[in-house]
Amino acid sequence: MIHRSLLRILAALGLSLAAHAQQAGPPAPVRIRAVLHDPARPNADLFFTDKTGAVTPLTFRPQDLSEPLFILPVNGSLVLYNKSAIDPANPAASLAASVTLPPDVKRAIVVVLPGAAGGRTAYRMVLIDDSEKAFPKGESRALSLIKVETAIQAGEHKLPIHPGKITAVPLVKKVDEFNMAQTNFYYKQGEAWVAFAERQLQYLEAVRRIFIIHATPGAVQPTVTTIVDTVTAAQPQ
Repeated sequence: MIHRSLLRILAALGLSLAAHAQQAGPPAPVRIRAVLHDPARPNADLFFTDKTGAVTPLTFRPQDLSEPLFILPVNGSLVLYNKSAIDPANPAASLAASVTLPPDVKRAIVVVLPGAAGGRTAYRMVLIDDSEKAFPKGESRALSLIKVETAIQAGEHKLPIHPGKITAVPLVKKVDEFNMAQTNFYYKQGEAWVAFAERQLQYLEAVRRIFIIHATPGAVQPTVTTIVDTVTAAQPQ
């Protein structure tokens, strides 16, 4: 049975149960892990609809993935709210962020970002398919939030990272005896590539990374924030 909180949410967002009735049944919950990337506001009070239909607080970890959560899609989207009680008279005030859920995605990593200046919502979300097939063990993903072209050199891999895009970085195999490899990030300045981050990282099949390339107010070059995901066992699909 759909929780009464979900009924209030659907009404507040102008959605009808008729659209859901056309489906085979109630929407299946999606397993997510979320990370908040907002250097200006590192804390956020956000809420999601859990698998029972109740509006539940989303607990973030600083520069880390949250505990696995099960979120109930609303009309084919993952939705976050800025309060637990949604006002039917002003539903737009309750919507914090939403992202369309591809129909084949059942597990996702959600990067919660500040919304566009003057935008409709305070936040936006970027979704990364978290299935083992789409994001294998040992691989990395690079997400660029800046407007200039960037690139990564991780061991034997040299890959462009386009603005607003997610780049898949395969498992690095060209490592030393400690499984370490040089990992450099570059941005394009005119016709030249300029290094803005250089580091030695250990690459193991039990570790996945998400590199978030972003700008820091007052800085003259980009910054990389790294989210580390330690995979300890095969995860159920």
